[in-house]
Amino acid sequence: MKRNILTIMKWSFEIALVMLISFIYYLNMIVVTPTVVYIPSGSIDKIITQLSRQNYNVTKLDALILRFLGSPQKGWIYIGSEKVTRADFLYRLTTAKAATEDVTLIPGETTYIFLNQLSESLKLDRELLQKYYDRYSKYKEGEFVPNTYKLPIGISEENLIKTLLAASDRQMRELSFKIFGKYDKDRWFRYVTVASIIQKEAASIEEMPLVSSVIYNRIKKGMKLQMDGSLNYGEYSHIKITHKRIMTDKSSYNTYLYRGIPDAPVCNVSIEAIKAAIFPAKTSYLYFVKAKNNRHVFSCNYSTHIKNINNATK
Repeated sequence: MKRNILTIMKWSFEIALVMLISFIYYLNMIVVTPTVVYIPSGSIDKIITQLSRQNYNVTKLDALILRFLGSPQKGWIYIGSEKVTRADFLYRLTTAKAATEDVTLIPGETTYIFLNQLSESLKLDRELLQKYYDRYSKYKEGEFVPNTYKLPIGISEENLIKTLLAASDRQMRELSFKIFGKYDKDRWFRYVTVASIIQKEAASIEEMPLVSSVIYNRIKKGMKLQMDGSLNYGEYSHIKITHKRIMTDKSSYNTYLYRGIPDAPVCNVSIEAIKAAIFPAKTSYLYFVKAKNNRHVFSCNYSTHIKNINNATK
């Protein structure tokens, strides 16, 4: 009887030892991970399930371990290494903070320039940023809402574009529902296109509804918009518009050549510019010119407009 008890104790010890060794081996297995990981909100089980769907080699045992370590941080977190032990990976899920960098998209800036900025600030591949923007955006321009974004250092080009597009779409969707009670993206982006010209032309937020009124008044009369700002698209964002450019640019952005608004937005626009496009001021203005104080002088007829031009150049 005593011998049986000793045998059982020996087996139990050996089993426990094997389990301990296996557990230590399990914790020391290598986990391959991006340096930045997105942790969804929810329970630990939900987090493990989501990570598994993202092709992380995590199991229900990891969920159990996390219950002892603590709940993982939510959002983008900085892991720091692409290859870590499972124990270190689970520990970092509960302790790592998001290492972020502020990147500001200025109202009126084009996506071409903004992607250059992102590439330089976050040390990302410019061609990949363009590739994923083209893949996930419906429109060539105007998909981003100007704002200051806290972006995780180490985020991939694909995740960055998806994150920015999702954040911008959410802001536009919320504003559309507030104004119209629904969100029709194609209809909305016609307003964004008008807003992009307003953004390029207006000297201030206060001027935006006035510039908007000129756009709609000229369209109503069948007049070409003839606005330089429409030609500050893409890589030409900061290029002064010349007579030669006006005569040679055959794109739909050339409002000297074509009537109506361009086929797509000129740039990324502020919420204020969108509101001005939806709610133009009620005026009879057809012209405006920048005065010496850098504000615009508006007029209803061409003769007054010429006088205003002459006054501005004196």
